[in-house]
Amino acid sequence: MKKLMLVAASVFMAAGMTGAAQAGDAVAGQAKYATCVGCHGAEGQGQAIFPAVAGKEVDYLVDVLNQYRAGDQVGPNTAMMMPHAMNLSDEDIADLAAYMNSLE
Repeated sequence: MKKLMLVAASVFMAAGMTGAAQAGDAVAGQAKYATCVGCHGAEGQGQAIFPAVAGKEVDYLVDVLNQYRAGDQVGPNTAMMMPHAMNLSDEDIADLAAYMNSLE
């Protein structure tokens, strides 16, 4: 029984550390967002066919960017977004998501 509790505690601790390591840095994300401005706007407000990204939930943004990076069909702008997302690291995605979430 003690062994099972020790294993369970280790799993929960590892899961907690993973979440903390994936938290993005909005300041770093701001610099990385420079390539996004042309389509999504300086304040993330979106333009024409490009959606607003300001204030979106971090989990949603991370999920969508990961889908683009993987080459999944996300929506009508997939062909335009994939080349931008393909070279993003997990850290880049977390930072960008944190920054876009911070925009109002």
